[in-house]
This record gives sequence, structure tokens and C-alpha cells, in this order.
Amino acid sequence: MPAKPSLIAELIAEFLGTLILMLFGIGVVAMVVLFPTRTPGELIHGGYTNITLGWGLGVTMGIYMAGKISGAHLNPAVTLALAVFRGFPWKKLVPFVLVQTAGAFTAAALVYLNYRPAFRAFDPSLERTAGVFTTFPAFPSLPQAGFLDQVIGTALLVLLIFAITDEFNSPPGANLAPLMIGLVVVAIGMSFGGMHGYPINPARDFGPRLFTSLAGFRNNGLTDGSGAWWIPIAAPLVGGLAGAALYDFGIRRFLPQRERAYITPA
Repeated sequence: MPAKPSLIAELIAEFLGTLILMLFGIGVVAMVVLFPTRTPGELIHGGYTNITLGWGLGVTMGIYMAGKISGAHLNPAVTLALAVFRGFPWKKLVPFVLVQTAGAFTAAALVYLNYRPAFRAFDPSLERTAGVFTTFPAFPSLPQAGFLDQVIGTALLVLLIFAITDEFNSPPGANLAPLMIGLVVVAIGMSFGGMHGYPINPARDFGPRLFTSLAGFRNNGLTDGSGAWWIPIAAPLVGGLAGAALYDFGIRRFLPQRERAYITPA
């Protein structure tokens, strides 16, 4: 029987998986924002549909990258839900969250480095492009609306991750679970993306937001006094727990009572 991956191996996998996810996700937003269509004959770089597809494919590729080693959480809300409901070791919670955030931060830095000439041409003072990297409420005067939006979106994410990966439900075959989870993210973006940009992942939002504050982006939601940074952290954690509880108490307890093996490395 192969040896269980070490904690170091799991942390590297989480870092790289989150890095891949974020490179595709932030990269597609940069394409849409920095290269808009100006004339009918000009090359079209896409719009919101491209963004939702890019994020979904990024999630899929990140899971394929890390899944065999770490379980490919790639999201503190998922890690917390697994600790509470699936026996994931609590001692690994903080290290996983730290490397997930570091992976997201690094991806933001790489995307900025790649597109720096475009940023300087499109937004020389870096006053209006922090949203390429991180999320903001559509109605700043109603932050509670963004909070509810993120609770719902992340609850859907974790609920469906639990359903898709539960071997005692109806899991997809032929290693298609990463693709199915990516499609869940596409659907969430298309259905719940307007109120706060559907971060549904504290690391996905805070890592790049920290980068924007250090790189000199203004109106970044962290150092501008708006307080936009906390909702994409707190609400997904609450939503992830809600989605996990809904699955376990609403579906899993009615499945055939057989000995269940945890699907995530302990």
C-alpha cells in the first residue's frame, strides 16, 4: 500500500492547485477588463460568460492538479467544512489555509507581472482595476446583501461538493468529479455573481486583495477604509458550514447505512 502523503506534500499540492485555479481565474478577468472591444471589427475578448467559464475551468484544473495528494480543498471554506463534518485533522486547518492564501497571492502577482503594460495603459494610476484581482459589493451601502449572497453561493458549492464526492450517493465515474465541481462554480457565477462577484472562497479573495494593497492599487477594499475585505472571508466560512450541514442532515443520513470511508486524506 503506498505511503500516505506527508503534510509537506499536501501543502505543496494545495499551493499549486490554488495557484492554477487563480491563474486561470484572475487571468480571464484581466483579459475581459484590460482588452475590451472598442469597434465592431476588433477582436472580441469576451465578457461575463468568459469569466464564469474561466473560473470554472480553473477550479477543475486545480483539482486535477492537487486531488490525489491533498484532496484539493483549494478553499478555506471547504477545509473548515471537512474538518467539522468529515474528520479532517484540525491541526492541518491553519497550514492549509495559509498555503491556499499564498497560492492565490502568488497567482495575483504573476498575472499582474504578465499584464503590467496593459494595466499601465488602461489604468495608469491603478485606481479602478483592483477588481481584476478581488471582489467588491454591487451595493456598498448594503453590505448585508453581499453577505447573504456569499453565504448562499458557498453553501451551494460545499453542498454540491459533498454530494458529488460522496461514494454512497451517486458519484460521477471516470474521474469526472473535478469537472463536475468546476461546472458547479460556473453555475454559481452565472446565478449568484452580481451582488459581490461570487468569491465563495476566502483565500481566493484575500490573497489577491493583499497583493493589490502591496502593489499600490487604490480602492482595494483593504486599505481604503471601505471594509469590503471581510465579507468574502466571513460569509463563505458560514456558507460552507451551512451547505455541509444541509447535505449531511438532509441527504446523507438517508443513504444506505454502510461503513463510510472518508474521501479526504486525514
